[in-house]
Amino acid sequence: MTRNTFILAIDQGTTSSRAILFDHDGLPVPAATAQVEHRQILPRAGWVEHDPLEIWENVRTAMAQVAGHADLEPALVSAIGITNQRETVVVWERETGEPVYNAIVWQDTRTSGICARLAEGHPEGDDRFRDATGLPLSTYFAGPKIRWILDHLDSEGRRGTERAEAGELLAGTIDSWLVWNLTGGRRGGTDGEPALHVTDVTNASRTLLMDLRTLEWCDELCREIGVPRAMLPDIVPSSGVIGHVTERRMFGGTPIAGILGDQQAAMFGQTCFDPGDAKNTYGTGAFLLLNTGTTPQFSDNGLLTTVCYKLGDADPVYALEGSVAVAGSLVQWLRDNLGVISSAEETEELAKSLEDNGDCYLVPAFSGLLAPRWRPDARGTLVGLTRFHTRAHLARAALEATAFQSREMTDAMAADAGETAEALRVDGGMVVNDYLMQFQADILGIDVIRPEVTETTALGAAFAAGLAVGQWDSPDRLRELWREDRRWEPRMAEDERARLWGRWNDAVERTLGWAATES
Repeated sequence: MTRNTFILAIDQGTTSSRAILFDHDGLPVPAATAQVEHRQILPRAGWVEHDPLEIWENVRTAMAQVAGHADLEPALVSAIGITNQRETVVVWERETGEPVYNAIVWQDTRTSGICARLAEGHPEGDDRFRDATGLPLSTYFAGPKIRWILDHLDSEGRRGTERAEAGELLAGTIDSWLVWNLTGGRRGGTDGEPALHVTDVTNASRTLLMDLRTLEWCDELCREIGVPRAMLPDIVPSSGVIGHVTERRMFGGTPIAGILGDQQAAMFGQTCFDPGDAKNTYGTGAFLLLNTGTTPQFSDNGLLTTVCYKLGDADPVYALEGSVAVAGSLVQWLRDNLGVISSAEETEELAKSLEDNGDCYLVPAFSGLLAPRWRPDARGTLVGLTRFHTRAHLARAALEATAFQSREMTDAMAADAGETAEALRVDGGMVVNDYLMQFQADILGIDVIRPEVTETTALGAAFAAGLAVGQWDSPDRLRELWREDRRWEPRMAEDERARLWGRWNDAVERTLGWAATES
């Protein structure tokens, strides 16, 4: 493979869809990046939806914009890698390609009743499927969302489950929806073959339907949760050629060679290939992953066991994961819902303008708390307010909330692993905020390291695709491409760290038990 070939990454996230071209050195190509935002549909409290057709059109637009890059010959793009918001599900008609309902987003909590009924009366309760899947029963995961759509779908008197069992309906996470459309959709491929209905092992491991050890859909899990296997995609490795794009203006004929859920893609982009390697991504939510090697390790401290990646025919690599639902979206909430800031960048200067946080804590349990507490009944709380406080205190509290939640995950991970990490690699949109990064190092008591390429989610998808087509010859070569940009060392005294941590936990306790379980 020559040095003047490129890999295209499609990064379909919670708030936008991006297409980014990477060169042989793992660097984004200047001017060959496109981003299109999509709507956040909020029909009721706790419900979050996206329009799948809008997402698909936005991906097409972003790809077409990159394809129109003046200095690029399309034939020089050797492969496409896809990364996506995990757990968000789409159900669509095989014949028409039309979604039967909006995509239900990973943040959505409407399936709390389904999860409660599955746990009720079972001796292991919420953990009844954990040994097989590595996951607790939670509204976070994809399987119950598919079940909810089927339960609420009635077409000419035929229930959704009946249509799914008859092969009329397809289901999948966003990667499945994109690949199906990229490989021809309802019209099929160029030679008359049907469009591909696939998902990779990392996305499949977030459904509550796949067995962690066999990497196959489990009949018992599908039956218990109520999702017919006939509607589920084939499970493929994270790196390997699975098919080719059909539409000419979107790099037609280019192989699709990598698929990773967004947080696993960030792990791959951070080159966390060895057991003990960890990273934290600060995006819409915050997600901490620890590579545990080729054997799944189960948590005693509220973390998830998940597939980290699988390269071709090689053994899968697993990870422990901590997931926080609200991080960057908290800053977005301050801007869009409250109007106390005009831009995310403003939070850094506001936070730095204060001598301390004024004993003000903001716990963003908008849809409950995920790892390590797993409390769907929690709701957001602002603690310690007096007339002294200003919008600067709100901005600072929002940034510190992300760091506090990340410490909850690192403490749980250290308890499971038996040791504390020496440093934490970070990525995502929030890592440009120097105040947040310094406070993260302070509250953790370890170094925080930002890479030169902070678009590690897209980079991970590109790396996976590039390995499959020989753009790079091994993970060792990818390690050589990773570059450190900046490092923050802890400066906070231990007694102050302990005081702030104690006050944060006091604030979290005040969020619990506020919301009732949906039926």
